[in-house]
Amino acid sequence: MTARPRILVVGAGGREHALVRALQRSASEPELLCAPGNPGIAAGARLLPVAVDDVAGLAGAAQDAACDLVVIGPEAPLVGGLADELAARGIAAFGPSAAAARLEGSKAFAKEVMEAAGVPTARWSVVDDVDAGMAAIERYPVVLKFDGLAAGKGVVIAADARQARAALEEFLVARRFGAGRVVVEECLEGEELSLLALCDGERALPMAPAQDYKRIFDGDEGPNTGGMGSYSPVPGIGPERVAQIAALVHQPIVDLLAARGTPFHGVLYAGIMLTADGPKVLEYNVRFGDPETQAVLPRLRSDAHELLAAAARPGGLAGARLDFGDDWAVTLVLASAGYPEAPRTGDVIAGLDEVDAAIEVTHAGTARRDEDGAIVTAGGRVLNVTALAATPALARDGAYAAARGISFAGSQLRSDIALRAVDR
Repeated sequence: MTARPRILVVGAGGREHALVRALQRSASEPELLCAPGNPGIAAGARLLPVAVDDVAGLAGAAQDAACDLVVIGPEAPLVGGLADELAARGIAAFGPSAAAARLEGSKAFAKEVMEAAGVPTARWSVVDDVDAGMAAIERYPVVLKFDGLAAGKGVVIAADARQARAALEEFLVARRFGAGRVVVEECLEGEELSLLALCDGERALPMAPAQDYKRIFDGDEGPNTGGMGSYSPVPGIGPERVAQIAALVHQPIVDLLAARGTPFHGVLYAGIMLTADGPKVLEYNVRFGDPETQAVLPRLRSDAHELLAAAARPGGLAGARLDFGDDWAVTLVLASAGYPEAPRTGDVIAGLDEVDAAIEVTHAGTARRDEDGAIVTAGGRVLNVTALAATPALARDGAYAAARGISFAGSQLRSDIALRAVDR
């Protein structure tokens, strides 16, 4: 009898819960571990008490557990070199090396790579002081991006000089996210698109497209968040269009990094603006997007374990196909009171046991209270609720019905997720 593969998923959020769910559906019936995980993930994987930024600890845990594959969820351990440490120990990793992960670790590096690869993007410049930043602004609105990792919150769209100066001072003087430069970028107009591609160091295999909602309030008002909801597929972005976009914005990056001796393995996320002049890249992430993953993976009909293991091998995706079902998926994010500025934790979550089994609820920021075992809020984005249905309207209705059956004090839920798809 062939031994079951043992897979370690690194991370503790909704993305990692969605990855665990997808791997549970694999024909190989893998034995799943997760570090550090959360109470929802614990239902499908054995949890290991290792922090996501403990590179040596994670690699050691994978080695001690004799893991066949490590799937790295968050950006921090990728930028920190976890894939490199695993490779040094002879353990397969789904995720890029630290050198390739600079695509997300440095906005300036990503821009330089886009320019070198001929990928269309907004006009940009890099500054390291406030006055230089103000002088670099050609017109408003303008996009200001902290150069390093900022958990999805290091981007400000400034409508005027007052807002621009405040953002530059926050990034460069107050150093909200630590020391770093700022990318001053032209503000593009159009419709946003998220497109992820599995990469094996040689090729980029695009997944189903998705759209997400970054702002905290309805109508895209309020501050940016890590994402308040998503849906997949996207009207007007069929398989042929997906292939065209991947050839334009994913494959050139994979080719360039391979030529530089830093091949990209894992998933390359492109945040794209569909402008009047064609697609232009807003940013790259070097891991599964959150919450797009929670809408895309439930639609995946191909074997997740086979695909992720293949992407970890040089050229392993040759001949691979990605099959997505015809259903629509709508994902809602339930956020905690005070999010995104000051998320409140410790509020008891009710209604989880009453959710219909057809609804996929993934835990993003939850914990189990020691004294009574209650599930409580433990982060900004607390839960993701995903429904599948034959139409976007039915998927949306199913997701909202389920989300409204879950409650905790001060919960925040946008009411306009996927309306773009329903109204088309």
